[in-house]
Parts: sequence; C-alpha cells; structure tokens
Amino acid sequence: MTDDWTTTLPRKRMGAGVLFCDEQERVLLVEPTYKPDWEVPGGCVEADESPRAAAEREVLEELGLSVSVGRLLVTDWVGPRDGRTEGLMLIFDGGALVNGDPVRLPAAELRGWAWCTEPEAAGRLSPLLARRVAAAVRARAAGAAAYLENGYDVA
Repeated sequence: MTDDWTTTLPRKRMGAGVLFCDEQERVLLVEPTYKPDWEVPGGCVEADESPRAAAEREVLEELGLSVSVGRLLVTDWVGPRDGRTEGLMLIFDGGALVNGDPVRLPAAELRGWAWCTEPEAAGRLSPLLARRVAAAVRARAAGAAAYLENGYDVA
C-alpha cells in the first residue's frame, strides 16, 4: 500500500501536437494510415513524460525531424465522447519549416503530409481539430495562448 494519496485521483488522457508553418503561413498536416482524418504532427503523452517531450518525440518519430518546440499555443479540454475518455490536448509552436526541409514518414503510421491553408486544413481535419488548429494559428500570430473546451474558445 502506498502513502501517496495522489494515486487515487482521476487521470486524464493527454495529447501533444506541434504547429509547423511554412513561409506562406500554411500549416503542416499528416495523413494517418489508421483513421480517415488528417492530424497535426504529435500524439499521446506517455506516462511520466512531459507534454513538451512528447511533442518533440512524436515529431522525431513521425517526421524524422529533431526539433525543440516553442511555446504552448493551445490547451483544449475535450469531453468524453465516442468511447473515449476526457482529455487535455495541447499544441506547441514548432516554428517555420521551409518546403525543402526533409520529412521522413513512417510508412506503417503515416501515408502522407501536406502544407495546407486554413480552408484546406478544415477540409482534411475533424471539425474539433480544425477549430483547435485555427485557434493555434491565431494564438501564434497574436503571441498569445488560447484555452479551449471541445475546440471552442471559452474566454
């Protein structure tokens, strides 16, 4: 038995993504092999891993790029839905990449990537993630951070 009462507290699912933009302010999206909607690079935060470390690890695994992510752009609380538990989804600023930067995709996980304008991204992302990415783009431009619930600004 442990004396640490925090082990009895509820746990939340957590994901960390990275917003990369090119010189035309388009965002980098990746196309997973295991689901229909596109994503920003990123993924699940593992046990005992910081969200920033998870974002950097996922970018290395998914794109073959070793980066130090910048500031936090978005925190989005997502309520339980479709057999998923509630969670916190974070997006960090990945800075600018140029079209010539090498991107290496793991074939078993990702089938492609693309630079997208906001309307193009909205057509490829789930509505929830499209709202989150649009908020991240706005936060990046404003030098701010956004707090969302289910992709909607509640401030």
